[in-house]
Amino acid sequence: MSRAGAVPEPGAVSAGLAAEVPGLRLWTLAVAAGPGPSPAGLRERLRYLSDRFTGARALTLRTEPIAQAYRVCFRQVGLDPDHRRPPLEQAAVDRLAHGAFRSRSLLDDALLVALVETGVPVWALDADRLTGALELRLARAEDPYVLAGRIAVADALRPVAELFGPPAAELVPGRATRRIRLFAVAVAGVPAVHAWEALEGAAATLAEAV
Repeated sequence: MSRAGAVPEPGAVSAGLAAEVPGLRLWTLAVAAGPGPSPAGLRERLRYLSDRFTGARALTLRTEPIAQAYRVCFRQVGLDPDHRRPPLEQAAVDRLAHGAFRSRSLLDDALLVALVETGVPVWALDADRLTGALELRLARAEDPYVLAGRIAVADALRPVAELFGPPAAELVPGRATRRIRLFAVAVAGVPAVHAWEALEGAAATLAEAV
């Protein structure tokens, strides 16, 4: 159980998608928290991670097992990882460009720390704007946000994000948010424990700031 008081739950993966992209999994975790300014302790944690995440590691990052697993999956689902970088690689590029991991907000910093510490990307949604559980499925012609045939993260009514893409703007946690639904996408070669650690870490960071 996480320090936030809950455990990650598996999201469904449609049968056809599971056969097409073996090892693709979805995990979610709810936390009673909302956005806000990043506290001093979290900003200090980012500075510490910046010091540890050197240019030398950034240059060899794509050879690490978890980073490599996401690059392989990107190609499987039709994304060029050299054009649209996987989240950890993009974070590494941003760190080099700015000289450090930049603090933006409590939520952004919590997600970034979870990503850098585990290699697994985590996204956040306003839990009270969702209907039912989250799942991975192919988008349909009538779906909003995601083009038909592409892989979507969806609730019971509609897609909430394209796979590895940002959530729909109306579902991003905002000033009125009181509950956040975190989700992480694991791929073949990434043990479930890493996705759990990413979700639980982000949830604990958010809960501690409440």
